[in-house]
Amino acid sequence: MRIRTYHHQLSFSGAPAASDFATLHQQGYRLIVNNRPDEEPGEHLSHQQEKTLAEGMGIDYVYLPYTFDTLTWETVYTFHYLLRRGKKTLAHCRSGARSACLALLHALREGRIDEARFRSQCEEYGADADKALSWYRRHQSVQSHAQVHAFYEPESGSLQYVVADPEARRCAIIDPVLDFDRRSGTVSHQQAHTILSFIRQQGWGVAWVLDTHPHADHFSAATWLAQKTGALSGIGEKITAVQGLWQDIYNLKELPPAETVWDALFADGDVFFIGNLRAEVLLSPGHTLASVTYHIADAAFIHDTFFMPDSGTARADFPGGNAEALWDSLQRILSLPADTRLFTGHDYRPAGREARWESTVREQRENNPWVANMDKAQFIAQRKQRDATLPHPELMLMALQVNIRGGVLPDCEDDGRHYLKIPVNRFKG
Repeated sequence: MRIRTYHHQLSFSGAPAASDFATLHQQGYRLIVNNRPDEEPGEHLSHQQEKTLAEGMGIDYVYLPYTFDTLTWETVYTFHYLLRRGKKTLAHCRSGARSACLALLHALREGRIDEARFRSQCEEYGADADKALSWYRRHQSVQSHAQVHAFYEPESGSLQYVVADPEARRCAIIDPVLDFDRRSGTVSHQQAHTILSFIRQQGWGVAWVLDTHPHADHFSAATWLAQKTGALSGIGEKITAVQGLWQDIYNLKELPPAETVWDALFADGDVFFIGNLRAEVLLSPGHTLASVTYHIADAAFIHDTFFMPDSGTARADFPGGNAEALWDSLQRILSLPADTRLFTGHDYRPAGREARWESTVREQRENNPWVANMDKAQFIAQRKQRDATLPHPELMLMALQVNIRGGVLPDCEDDGRHYLKIPVNRFKG
């Protein structure tokens, strides 16, 4: 196995033998990314054999196989997010050339290198520049329409979404609900199983499981679904600030660092892909510090910012909430193209109408009384006045301690059971 160094954090090689894993650990590698499909000819370890050997040495392992017939931008950008974990990484295929192409294609698309530099670096790492550039030119334009499927959870009025690139047969799950029976204290996965069943019927793979923010009115099924599907999980990077707020409120002595809970902590402006659907992250604080919007092709998943036009906007009085910041977030969403489809995170069915969840930027701008003919000062005053009359969500004190851990219950105590904490007299009734 010949290792070629790209930079201090990333190296490429051919397929390792079983005896190489101890050496890799000694050399400080803490992540192995396998880009070689198991079906490829040759006497090599399977990805399951590699995974067992790597994890036995305390090395993280990700199977991210591709050929130029199956490659999508999702694979290129997923590789980028794996490197953002900050671990010394070895990426391999049969020779190392394809692994090098992933790093170089990302640099080329992001404008960090030009085509001449791309060719010279391909030559340096033994990669086929002509084949890679041919793929690049065929895929410079990306899918412009996202296929969206909504799943309404009536207990909390929550919307869960599957957004897909059906041509690439890839999808993402956004804001999934973990069922919680507040009377018995029982968690279950009916909502998540419904989503998984639908995805299996479509024959899609799951690229990402995403939360728009740590929810106050339901438990998140994000980590459970990511583990079930092998997808990456993501949330806005300001989750660390929200963790700090609620760690103090709950007097939690220990809390897993956010980077160990989610695979990606998205910054404002970060780009990722679902198949060949381009997704951009927009920081959207106001309801919470960590709220983000996922702008995916011609759709935006806005959760607790706008509701449907007849229902106004989200509240801004939770710990870390801010009405002024919420107004700015609303205006940023309204600056998207007028026909952008907006998918809200809740619908409380005013006057008992049927549940709705899709609007457009134009409809919100023209028909939502909280922004139409409203200025910032009026909005802030009206929002604060309205929020002062609202009770806290029934599940808030139960849900936040779970959702700042990605939907993972607090660790079992010495009797093998999970327990939730309730801070008594911390909030006014």
